[in-house]
Formats: sequence, C-alpha cells, structure tokens
Amino acid sequence: MTNQRLTSFKRQLLAVSLLSAGLAGSIPLAQAQQGYQLPDLGSTSAAVTTNDEYRLGRAWLRQFRAQTDPWQDPITQTYVRSMLAKLVPYSGVNERLVVTLIDSRLLNAFAVPGGVVGVNAGLFTTAPNEDEFASVLAHELGHLAQRHYARRMERVEETQLPTMAAMLAGMIFAAGGGGGAGIAAMMGSQAAFIQDQLAYSRRFEQEADRVGLSAMSKAGYDPQAMPEMFRTLQKLAALQGGNPPEFLLTHPVTESRISDTQARADQLPSPPHRDDPTYAMIRGRALVMLNQDNPSQAMTTLEQDDPPQAAVRYLQALIDARQSRPDAALKTLDELAEAYPDLSMIPATAAEVAYDAGRRQDALTRAQHLLRLSPRYYPAQWVQAEALVQTSPAQAFDVLRDMSEQYPEDPGVFGLLSEAAGRTGRDAWGQLARAEQLQLEGRIDTAIRQIDSAEKVAKQNGDYAMASRIEQRHKDFLGYRETMRNF
Repeated sequence: MTNQRLTSFKRQLLAVSLLSAGLAGSIPLAQAQQGYQLPDLGSTSAAVTTNDEYRLGRAWLRQFRAQTDPWQDPITQTYVRSMLAKLVPYSGVNERLVVTLIDSRLLNAFAVPGGVVGVNAGLFTTAPNEDEFASVLAHELGHLAQRHYARRMERVEETQLPTMAAMLAGMIFAAGGGGGAGIAAMMGSQAAFIQDQLAYSRRFEQEADRVGLSAMSKAGYDPQAMPEMFRTLQKLAALQGGNPPEFLLTHPVTESRISDTQARADQLPSPPHRDDPTYAMIRGRALVMLNQDNPSQAMTTLEQDDPPQAAVRYLQALIDARQSRPDAALKTLDELAEAYPDLSMIPATAAEVAYDAGRRQDALTRAQHLLRLSPRYYPAQWVQAEALVQTSPAQAFDVLRDMSEQYPEDPGVFGLLSEAAGRTGRDAWGQLARAEQLQLEGRIDTAIRQIDSAEKVAKQNGDYAMASRIEQRHKDFLGYRETMRNF
C-alpha cells in the first residue's frame, strides 16, 4: 500500500475520533477530556498497546457508523449484550464491549480492537438456534482475547499503529460497499505481509475456534454448534458461488478446520436441551425487519427450523403490529408475558407496540411497570424516554441525562436528549446533545457546526457555566479535526 493511501486511511479514521463526554453536570470537563486521547498514528513504536487498540477501536466505530445503516433495536441489542456477558468471563477478554447492530441481510459479525462487536441482522436469519449464534460471537471474542489484530502487526518488518489503522479502514470500506479493495486493505499494508497472511490467518482462526469452544462450553452453550455453524456457512458458500457470505471473506472455512473443530467439540460436554423461546423471538425480530415488504416471508423462514410455538406467536404479534393491528398484537403479547413472566423482552415489546400505535400513555405505563421490576432494563428505558419526550419533556430531559451517563456510546440516547432539551427551552443543551450525537455517528464537520451554534446560544442566554462547558467541547472537536488535517 502506498504512503498516500495509508494517509487517506488515517484521515478517514481520525476525522471521527471523538469521545462522547457525559452531559450530566457531575462529570468534570477535565475528566471527560482525559478519558480519550487520539492515538498517534504516525508512531513507529514496536508494539500496539491495549490502550492504542481501545482508542483506535472507538475511532473506527464512529467511521463505521458513518458508512453503514444502523439497526436501532434496543431489545435485540440488549439480548446480544447479555449473550456476550455470559461468554466474556470464559473468553479472556478484558475490554469494555460496545455492541453495534447493522441493518444488513448479509451474514456477518465482527470484533475489532477496543471491544467493538458488530452483528448484522443477517446473522440471525442464518443461525437457526441460539447455540450456533453464540458460536459466532464466541469465535469473535477469541480473536479479541488473543489480540490477533496486534499480533498480525508483529509479522510486518516494522510494526506500526498505522498498519492496524489501514486494516480497520479496509473493514469500513468493505462494509460500505468497497468490496475487494476494502478487503485487500484490511489484509495488510505491505506486500510481504499480504503474502503470508493466508497461512497466518488460518492459525489465528484455529486459536479463535479453540478459545470460543472453551468459552461456549463453560457458559452453558453446546460446543457442537460451532462445527455445525461452519457446515452451514460452507453450504451457503457453495450455493452462492462467487459471492460467499461476507463472514467467510475474513473467516475462511475449510474441511480441515471443520474436522479440527468437530474433534475439539467432541471432547467437551454438551448441556441438556433448553426449552427457551428467547432466541427464536429475537430471530423473528430480525426476520420481520429484513422482510418489511413481505412479512409472510419472515414467518416462512422462522417456521423452517421448527421454532417454539411461543416464538411463532411472538412473530405473529410483530406482524400484526406492522400491519396496523395493534389490539391483536397486544393481546398476544400480554398472553405470552403471562406465560413467560421472566422474559422482560415480551412486555417491552408490548410497550413498543403501544408507542408505535400512538398510545403513548399506555406505552409509558407499560414501560414504567417493567422498570419497577427491572430498574435499568434498556428497552424499557428507551420506550419510557420516547413516551416522556412526547408527554412530559421536562421529565424526559432528566431521564435522558441519566441515560447519557449509562450509555455514553449510544447516539440514539443523545438524539432523544436533544429533542427533550429543545421541547423544554434548553436550546444550548439541545444543540450540545445533538453535536454529541453527530460525532458518535462519525459526522464530525456537522458536529463542529452544531456545537459552534450551541456555544453562541449559551452566550446569548447569559448561561456562562454552560458556555464554558460547550467551549471546552468545541475546542476538543476542533482539535480532533486539526489533528486529522495534519495527516
């Protein structure tokens, strides 16, 4: 890769390397500023540290968001987080994970340095059960635990952080439609590195499989699901010919790999069968989202894998809601909630359906009832915040400021906070929150213009404490952009 192309990659990454500072007054600006510093991508240090990985991963996430379509689904996001929480203690990962969902039917999942885990909606359509889905996440955690990105750099004669930046930029370009050029960039930035990458990546894949299988078994998942998932991927690759699943472009599956994984899985215990409809319900959410124009196709796909009847009913409720039959949907969901009182996602779904049907008070009542049982259940918090923005924006503002501290990497939270602030006459707060949302989404130039406007409003209103807060963030934003220009 030429120096010019590498410089381009660095600019792409640095343009969005911003930290979402907590907007609550209890967080000092100095503390927020110290929490995130740009890595020096021009460094020639002999190793990539874990701090470098964390910072680069967060920068990468912002650029990734700018070039892909997010899937805003608090219920599914919470489910993936809970699955990762089961696997992480046994995988050796010590990073704070951030989950991002992508609105794409392509089969893919990934984990990048810094603990960013991404899941395409298409993975749910392909993995027929929870164990096979867990096998993909466990494998990705294996890559993080073994620090494979950093170790790839050790094969390059002069290990540099820019090489990792170029690899991650390649993933962005591939996800955004860059195709072969993106994949080539991700594989490395020097010819010698590319030449031995295939054999080296096979070793990494084997290591990630081993770590993932162990984590699956200890977390209570069936390790037999991993070789079975690989066989599914292999069949898809054969069916799709020259366009294999996106996941296989970076995680090639061979017969020897399947055999090795099968042999290892056979040495691990399999748990007893679980009669739990949760995964099939989550899968139904992905299917109905991906088949919005033809919901019956979602049901056809789900039923092909003999799901629990409760999941079929759940999916039918989602379809009823989308087809303007909220009464039927709520009736089904309320019956399911009574039958499965431990599945918070069911009453949370009912609250969503009520909100989408314009029944804001009903949605609020349902969300707040669920929050009394599960005080920090994110899907219920989200519906409560949405409903309060419409019915009681002052209360929504307080709720969302608290949520912005809980979820500082969630652009949607800052978007709602901006709306609540605007509805209560807190114009400076609203524009600041909007600026934070924009920088989390990778739109740095627009974010700078927005925060500049927020600073002017605060000064015009005579709110000098707020103006000082915004001025500091304004300087941070400008500093990050200037750093990008220096490259």
